[in-house]
Amino acid sequence: MNVINKKIELSDGRVIEIETGKLAKQADGAVVVKMGGTMLLATVTCAKEAAEDVDFLPLQVDYKEKFYSAGRFPGGFMKREGKASDYEVLISRLVDRALRPLFPDDFHLAVFVQILLISADKDTQPDALAGLAASAALAASDIPFLGPISEARVVRIDGQFKINPTFSEMEKADIDLMVGATFENIMMVEGEMKEVSEHDMLEAIKFAHEEIKKQCAVQTELNKELGKDIKRDYPHDENDEDLRKALHEFCYDKCYALAKSAKPKHEREDGFEAIKEAFIETVPEEDREAKAYMITRYYNATEKEAMRNMILDEGIRLDGRTTNQVRPIWCEVGYLPCAHGSAIFTRGETQSLASVTLGTKLDMKEMDEVLVHDSQQFVLHYNFPPFATGEAKAQRGVGRREIGHGNLAMRALKAVMPLAPENPYAVRVVSDILESNGSSSMASVCGGCLALMDAGVKIKKPVAGVAMGLITDAEKPNERYAILTDILGDEDHLGDMDFKVTGTKDGITATQMDIKVDGLSYEVLEKALEQARQGRMHIMGEMMKCISEPREDYKPFVPRIKQILIPSDFIGAVIGKGGETIQQIQKETGTTITITEDGDHGVVDIYSTDKEALDKALETIKNICAVPEVGKVYHGKVVSILDFGAFIEIMPGKEGLLHISEIAWGKTDKVEDVLNIGDEIDVKLLEVDAKTGKMRLSRRALLEKPEGYVEPEHHPRTSGGRRDDRRGGDRRSFHRDDRREGRRDDHRSFRHDDRRSENDTKPQETSGSFDTNDSKPDFDNQEENKEELF
Repeated sequence: MNVINKKIELSDGRVIEIETGKLAKQADGAVVVKMGGTMLLATVTCAKEAAEDVDFLPLQVDYKEKFYSAGRFPGGFMKREGKASDYEVLISRLVDRALRPLFPDDFHLAVFVQILLISADKDTQPDALAGLAASAALAASDIPFLGPISEARVVRIDGQFKINPTFSEMEKADIDLMVGATFENIMMVEGEMKEVSEHDMLEAIKFAHEEIKKQCAVQTELNKELGKDIKRDYPHDENDEDLRKALHEFCYDKCYALAKSAKPKHEREDGFEAIKEAFIETVPEEDREAKAYMITRYYNATEKEAMRNMILDEGIRLDGRTTNQVRPIWCEVGYLPCAHGSAIFTRGETQSLASVTLGTKLDMKEMDEVLVHDSQQFVLHYNFPPFATGEAKAQRGVGRREIGHGNLAMRALKAVMPLAPENPYAVRVVSDILESNGSSSMASVCGGCLALMDAGVKIKKPVAGVAMGLITDAEKPNERYAILTDILGDEDHLGDMDFKVTGTKDGITATQMDIKVDGLSYEVLEKALEQARQGRMHIMGEMMKCISEPREDYKPFVPRIKQILIPSDFIGAVIGKGGETIQQIQKETGTTITITEDGDHGVVDIYSTDKEALDKALETIKNICAVPEVGKVYHGKVVSILDFGAFIEIMPGKEGLLHISEIAWGKTDKVEDVLNIGDEIDVKLLEVDAKTGKMRLSRRALLEKPEGYVEPEHHPRTSGGRRDDRRGGDRRSFHRDDRREGRRDDHRSFRHDDRRSENDTKPQETSGSFDTNDSKPDFDNQEENKEELF
C-alpha cells in the first residue's frame, strides 16, 4: 500500500493534511483531507465513453455529511441519511462553480465528484475544506483537468483577516467570503458582509488567494509524485473545417445585424434560429443529419462571437442599452391584499412577486445538520417556474439553482433584518419569478426588500442588488473589455465574468462572482465593482419612489405579539404539568404562546390577531407569576376542604390555607357549615412563610368583629394530656394517623414540581403553593404550633 501524505501549514500555524493511497483505491482519484479532528473523503470517477451528441460537461458534485462523523444519529423515522439538505446543496454548488470552468472545452465525459464528511471536529467548519478535497482527488487522478484549485473561507475579525476560522469565531466577523482560485486566477467568490466597502472586499479576496496558492502548490507536488501529470486521452469533438468556415461566412454578418437590432428577447431568439435554419438549407440534404451536431456547435460559437464583438467594438448591447445603463424599473407594494406584505419588482423583462409572512417562534426553520443546530428566524425562498421563460413543461420540485439563488438573496437582506428581541416574529420571504431575462436573484433582493417594508418589518436600511457582466478580448483581457450593468440572460452566457452585488447606500451586504477568463487584473475588478455600486444606487433610487421606509404598523391581520419576561422559577407554573396550564390558556383565549428560557428568566411570547384575547392571556400569565402580598385582600375559590380548614386558590396555581379558626369570629364546628367546594370568597393574606412560601389566609379578618367578642383562652398543654381533655369534651379528637389518611383521601398534594413540565427540572422556589404533607400541624408539639393554628 503506497500511502502518500502532504501537509499545508496555514499562516496561524494550523496544519491541513492530504492523504492518498489508503481509502477508496478503486476510484479514479481519492484523498482524505484532515484538519484537526475533521476528515473529508473526496473521490472522483469518470465515464469511459461520452453520451451521444452531448455538447456540455456532465459534471456532478455531491457533498454529504455523515452523522456518525460527530457521533450522532440522523433524525427522522428511518434514522439514516437521506436526500441532500439545503446546506449540503450549497456547499456542492460552491465546489462545482470552481471546478467546472477548468475542464477542457471539448471534454464531455461524465465526471462524478463525491465529498464525504467522515469525522467532524465540533469547532472546525468543513465546508472550507471541500474545494481543496475535490481538487486534490482530481490531482490524484489522470482525468484531464486544468487545475488544481482550492477554496478558502476568509473573514475579518476586529479588522484582521483570517483563513478558515472556527465556528465560535464567526460571530465577530464582518466579512465572510468563500474564495475559489487556481494558482494564477480567482475563479469564484461568494459571501456576506456587514456593509463593507468594495475596497475592503477586494483586500479580503487578495488575502485568501495568497493562502490558496500554497494549497495549489502542494497539490501540484502530489500530482507529479503520483505520476498523474500525464492525463488520459478522451474522445474529442469531430470537426469539419470547411463547414465551420462556410457557416461563419454565411451567418456572422446576419447575427451581428440581428444582435444590434435591439429586438425583444423572444423575437431575437426566433431570429437567431431562423438564421441557423437558413444555413442548414444550404447544406446538402444527405449530409444534414450527420452534420447537425457540428452545425449547432459552430453556429453557437459564431453567434457568441458576433454579440461579443458588437459590445466590444461599439459599446452597444443586445437591447440597445449602453454598457452602464439599467433597464426601466417599475414597482408596486401591497399588491396582495391578504398577505402580510407584498411587492412587485419589475426590471425590463425580469419580474419578481415577493411576499412576506410573519409567524411565531414555532414557525422558525430548525436546522439539524451534523454540526449546525440552529433556529433560523429569517428565511427567503426563491421559485423559478418554467413559464417565467415561456417554457412549456411541468415544474418538478426545487432545484439546486433555486436553492442557491434563494440563499444569495437571503444573505443580502439578512444584514439589515431586525432580530429578537427587537423583532419577535419569524419572517419568511418568498420570491416567485414571473418573468426572467437575467438577474432574477437580484430582482428577488429588491422585491423582498420592498415587501418587508410593506409588511412593516423595521429593516435597518433598504437593500438593492445588481447583476454585472464582463466581456474581454481573449488576447488583451486587461486592455480591451466592457463592463456591463444589469445583464440580460444572453449576456450572462456569452460573458467572461458575471457577478452580483447587493448592499445598502453604505456598503456591500452580499456578493456572488464567477470568473471564466484567465489573467484578469484586480484593477479591472475594482472598476467593475465601482460600476456595480453606481448601478445599485440607481436601482435603490427607483425603489424609494415606491416606498422609502417600513410602514409604521403591521397589517390588521398580522398576529400581534406581546412579550414579557418572567423569573425562571415560574416557567414550570406557566407550562403546568404535561403542558396542561399553557394549553388551557391557549384554548380559552385562542392565542399561541411560546416560552423560551434565557439565563435566569423566561421569555414568554403571546401571539393573536384579537387584542382582547391577547390581553386576557397576558393577564392570566401575569397572575400565575404574581407574588402574593401580605395584607392584601384576594377574591379566591375554595378548591378543597379538610377537617381543620379549606384551601383557597387566590391566584392561578396559588393556594393558601384558610384555617377553621379564621373562617369566622365565632366557633366553627365544621368547615362545611360555612364553605363548600367551588364557593368564591374574599380572604386576606395574613402571612407567607419566608422559607416555604406557604400562605396563611383569613376570612374573619374581613368580617366585622361582634360586639363584646372575647378571644377564647388558650390553656397551656399538660404532660400526657389529650386535646379533648384540655379543651372540653365537645371538641373532636384529631388523631395524627386519622388526619394523614384523611388528607390522602380528600386533598391532593400541591408540590412545586406539580407546577412544572415534565422536561423542566429547575427548582421552583417561589410557587406560592401550600404543601399539606410538608406543613400539617404537629399535635405532639402543640405549644410550638399553637400560634400557627389559631
